[in-house]
Amino acid sequence: MTENFFAPCPRGLEGLLADELTALGAQYVKPVHGGVAFAGDWPLCWRVNLESRLATRVMWRVAERGYRSEEDIYDLAREQRWEQYFKVDRTLRIYVTAIRSPLRSLNFITLRIKDAVCDRFRDLLGARPSINTESPDVRVHAFLTAETCTLYLDTSGESLTRRGFKRAKHEAPLKENLAAGILSLSGWQPDEALLDPMCGSGTFLIEAGLMALDIPPGAERDFGFEQLKSFDPTAWQRQRTMALQRRRPASDVRLYGADIDRRATDAAGYNLRAAGLDDLVQFRTSDILDLEAPEDSGVLLCNPPYGVRLTSPTAAGERRHAEEENAEAQSELAGWYPHLGDHLKRAFPGWRCLFFSGDPALPKKIGLKASRRTPLMNGDIDCRLYEYRVVTGFNRDKPPAAKD
Repeated sequence: MTENFFAPCPRGLEGLLADELTALGAQYVKPVHGGVAFAGDWPLCWRVNLESRLATRVMWRVAERGYRSEEDIYDLAREQRWEQYFKVDRTLRIYVTAIRSPLRSLNFITLRIKDAVCDRFRDLLGARPSINTESPDVRVHAFLTAETCTLYLDTSGESLTRRGFKRAKHEAPLKENLAAGILSLSGWQPDEALLDPMCGSGTFLIEAGLMALDIPPGAERDFGFEQLKSFDPTAWQRQRTMALQRRRPASDVRLYGADIDRRATDAAGYNLRAAGLDDLVQFRTSDILDLEAPEDSGVLLCNPPYGVRLTSPTAAGERRHAEEENAEAQSELAGWYPHLGDHLKRAFPGWRCLFFSGDPALPKKIGLKASRRTPLMNGDIDCRLYEYRVVTGFNRDKPPAAKD
């Protein structure tokens, strides 16, 4: 039976996700702003959850209808056959997001949808699901536009960016699906050397290792669909086993990681070990400006700091402090970029060097001409993926002029 699904993703990756879903067997694939709608059966839904490197989650569309008030949304939720989708002893949480909705309170809408689901169970079965806002078994999502309300059941559970094995943290790494998308956009292939000279907790390196060995990113985690009545454990185990059996040998994978902070390389090494990928990566603790190319050619890919806090503080004093910190950091970076460009020209001839950044000063100050600029979003930050092809022999020292 064909069902309708929606997979959100980082903005800028919708086209890549559409291609990925098509390759996985999805039908009626339609990229829209912020994600991709598609259709398929339940085994396809399980496969997308297990194997998609780009989706944030997979949501099953339960219902969609116009509304004018909170009670219209209550009625829509009350009419759905929740008792056929999951058992009453499953814990529940409701999520509501909206774009241009005329209704004032999303919290009140959340409450009314919760009431509708619980009222239906209580009327039919004499019992209601318990609410769990921390780790629910079942997640119901409502998305409101100016005129319509769409209800979804979340088949992923926790975000698909939680691969299930990463443990150590260092600073604020990129989300895993954004890192995987950047890797795809870079054009890197598993038979090429890959260097992340500012590796942080190793997100790029982990995603590259998973891609190179064809390991499903969800191989080590559980999913929300396992809590639904449509779940078939035997069919799921068979599907998962077949996906894991595709794992390729690591004989020709060359990954390199470096960071100026020893704590970062330690964290990255720990995370690679947790993912079973530590044999793939060679690490160095080094400033990028002191780093030499590990091979004659390859792909350098990193997410340098760009002086913007990913989480905006709410208090006025905190905002002013953050703005001052950002301004100081951006001034330091503006002076650092020319040194970075000079070092790339000296130490990385023959390499493709890619930087993911939200700092507009980078392309102006680095002293290199970008061969490609790809717009992407990192949360709410407008970013670009800049590609620089460092030509072999460029900027090498010239021989002294002959004397007369």
